Amino acid sequence: MDLKNLKEIGLSQGEIRVYTATLELGISTLNKIQEKTGIERRNIYDILNKLIEKGLVTYTIEKGKKTYQCSHPNKVLEEIKKKQDSLISLKKQIPEMKDLFNFSKPEIRAEVYRGNEALKALMNEALEYKESYWIGGNSGVESTPLKYWFKHWMQRRVEKKHVLHDLVDANTFLEGLEPNDLKKHRKNYYKHCSLPKNMSSPMVILIFGNKVAQILWSEKSFAFVLESKDIKDSFMKYFHYFWEDPWKQAKK
Repeated sequence: MDLKNLKEIGLSQGEIRVYTATLELGISTLNKIQEKTGIERRNIYDILNKLIEKGLVTYTIEKGKKTYQCSHPNKVLEEIKKKQDSLISLKKQIPEMKDLFNFSKPEIRAEVYRGNEALKALMNEALEYKESYWIGGNSGVESTPLKYWFKHWMQRRVEKKHVLHDLVDANTFLEGLEPNDLKKHRKNYYKHCSLPKNMSSPMVILIFGNKVAQILWSEKSFAFVLESKDIKDSFMKYFHYFWEDPWKQAKK
């Protein structure tokens, strides 16, 4: 039985293996658990003691022989509820955390986002705003491990009615959002415009709030982010210099 999700209630890989073996064996000795898991006897003993302390395993002693068995699975339910309650309490503290974060921010803030998980956090943050502005070859994400996650992100963006203004390198576009399909673009809260043919951006620039993120899509994507209203306004001047709103153009 695969119980890897027990890690969500704080169990280590060793604890999961021993708990699973004990559950499958029923009442069992340390030797039987060792045979099933392949873990060294000394380590199994330490792991069993930790599981006993957590109330997930119990033991009995008969004629000087100790045997182990799992406590009722309702104990796992109790641990899940504790985790859920803790997460709910933590979620309620987020507004206060944001206030402290914003209070202590310097006038100009610089951050480095290294790796795909960090990029996910950055892009999820962008969805907290009504719109974002992109400059460069955004389609580059489709050749990275973030390709399928990005599609899911785009779906969530539409659900939030977050408008994506995409100022792309000439002759590039996102998969499924071909240029000039304004009906589809409107439905997907998406605006598309191209840079001049003799211009291209070596990396993607994402602008939202007062943040300007320079993103390099790759196997392990990377972003350098500046947070400053003055810097953001400067980049937006560059953006608007080349931008022609396709929705307004269609009304003419």
